[in-house]
Amino acid sequence: MNEFDFKPVDHEGENTLKNIALADHFNRWMYSTIKPFCSGEILEIGSGLGNISAFFLEDRAHIVLTDIRDVYCDTLRNSFSDCPTLQGITTMDFADPDFDLKFSDYFNSFDTVFALNVLEHVFDEKQAISNGYKLLKPGGRLIILVPAFQWMFNNFDKELEHYRRYNRQKLESLFLDCNLKIIHTQYFNAAGMAGWYVSGKLQRNKLIPAGQMKLYNTLVPVFKLLDKMVFHSFGLSVISVGEK
Repeated sequence: MNEFDFKPVDHEGENTLKNIALADHFNRWMYSTIKPFCSGEILEIGSGLGNISAFFLEDRAHIVLTDIRDVYCDTLRNSFSDCPTLQGITTMDFADPDFDLKFSDYFNSFDTVFALNVLEHVFDEKQAISNGYKLLKPGGRLIILVPAFQWMFNNFDKELEHYRRYNRQKLESLFLDCNLKIIHTQYFNAAGMAGWYVSGKLQRNKLIPAGQMKLYNTLVPVFKLLDKMVFHSFGLSVISVGEK
């Protein structure tokens, strides 16, 4: 298939997003990591419940929010419709086979397009990156964050309908294949690897326990320091930034 492989009702994904929504320190850490590469007119692919969108709107960024599920788009409208710099909310499939037909009005429109924890849900990953490229203005930047290291694949990945995990080389290769110049790549959240492996692989949990996420959120200042100490050389996620 050439689109998100999603269930009509996304109980696992929604519960995970709700747990992560409570992790304000973690969400701000993720936001602050990608923020230096974001500018101008911005489009977020896979906004979900708005866990990261909220920070952009708080900082008065001009941003369009999108998600593949109408129910998430409705939630975003209820949460953010009054924000003065919000440029719109629309349903968008990152790898829609009819992407050119449905979304051509958005082509060459954005200085920044970002998708956090989205590409791993897409069967045709190369088509998705190519579509992201089409949305960018010349000189615009595409930012992708995805789960790292295939050997970490476990029950969490299965329940969240992940096709795969990545490393720097694989993600960079996708960018280069779609004519994007790599300007930055790093791993993110080294400390999270232990929790993901123990909870998802050894304990065989299907969802991230809320208590574990709460504890992790409290310790984010320590984990940020750890990432710096290991020079972002490994982590639970990998981030690449490409320029058109």
